[in-house]
Order: sequence, then C-alpha cells, then structure tokens
Amino acid sequence: MPSASEFAFDLVMFDLDGTLLDTAGELADAVNDTLAALGQRPVTEAQVREWIGNGTRELLVCALADASGQPREALRESGDLARATAIFDPHYEKRCGTRSQPYAHAAQVLRQLRERGLQLAVVTNKDSRFTRPLLAHHRLAPLLDQVVCGDDVARKKPAPDSILRCLSSCQVAPARALFVGDSAIDVASARNAGVVVWAVPGGYNQGQPIALSQPDRLLQDLGQLLE
Repeated sequence: MPSASEFAFDLVMFDLDGTLLDTAGELADAVNDTLAALGQRPVTEAQVREWIGNGTRELLVCALADASGQPREALRESGDLARATAIFDPHYEKRCGTRSQPYAHAAQVLRQLRERGLQLAVVTNKDSRFTRPLLAHHRLAPLLDQVVCGDDVARKKPAPDSILRCLSSCQVAPARALFVGDSAIDVASARNAGVVVWAVPGGYNQGQPIALSQPDRLLQDLGQLLE
C-alpha cells in the first residue's frame, strides 16, 4: 500500500450507512416498532433496504404508505408523519448497534489508512444521537479524525455542506480529498463539493445500481482502497 505522500489524497471521507456499516436490520426493527405502536402491519427488511438513503423522514413515509395504503405525497403533509417520527426516534436509539455490522474490510481499511498518516472522517446524513453510539459500539470512533452528521449542518447531502465542513475542519483542499459512498446522493454531494468520489456496490441506493451514478471509480469493496 502507498504511504500518505504517495497516495493521491490527504483525507478520506466515508458515508456511514451502506458504506462502512450495514444498518438495515436494526432500522427495519425500529420502523416496525413504530408501525406496531401506530397499529399498522409490519414491513420487511428487504423493503427497508430499498427505502434507506433519503433520511428518516422519507424512510417513514415509505413505510407508512406501504403499511396503510395512503399515498406518499399525502403522508408527507400529514400529522401522521410527525407522530411516527416522534415514536421512531427513541425506538431507533435503543436499536442502534443491535443488528448492524461493519462491511468486510471496514475496520482494517480505516486502521491501515490511518497508519499511513491519512486523515479519516465519516460524513453522514444520520443525526449525531444515532451516529456516535453506532461508531462507538463498533469501535470505529477512535479511527476517525472527524465525524460530521446530518444535524451538524443546515443542509444534508446531496448539498455539499457536510463535506465542506469536514474539509474546513481537517484543513484539506477539495483536490486532496476523497469521498467514499454507496448512493447517488453520495456521488452528487461529492460532486457538489468538488471532491473525487469512489463508490461501493451493495449498499443503499434505492434498488438502483450505483454504477448508474457514474462515480469516479467503482470499487469491488472497501478492501480495494488498500491496493
């Protein structure tokens, strides 16, 4: 593996859900906790996997629409969504770390990149009250220099705000930074920030192949970062 001086980047930023951690199982559990409290039938984990990526609000819209038969657009404007969100948040806090798993090579990649002197960060749309316990539970927090969450910025990805905040905190120019994600939202956010973006397949991209988003490089898995 190249040293930091030979590597093309000084900072590598990672998305969290679908890139470093597979969190669909516990998200599905929390969604079904919420639906049960509302008297609605459960949804499947496979469905939840295709709904992840646009934030908790849209995840709940999709789940409520499927469970209740109401149109998604109507739910976005209804009090049912606010009520569901209030129920979901404490359930998900309890579920964080219960069924999530790091993807293959995730911890190894972080350790070895850090040993080579690179700065590492997580940049996620997930709120900090969910993100930080997850990183602590999976022992990834000590390997990171920065964590930027969805509630740390005015606009979430695909806006560039969270990536730009990370660049500023790490004092790294966009040309010397890499973003690694799994979704079209990640690709768009990196492009909006002027940062090179590589993508991994098999994450959460609403059922669409990530190759369609045309990242600068498509990785087979995170382990390729060490090649």
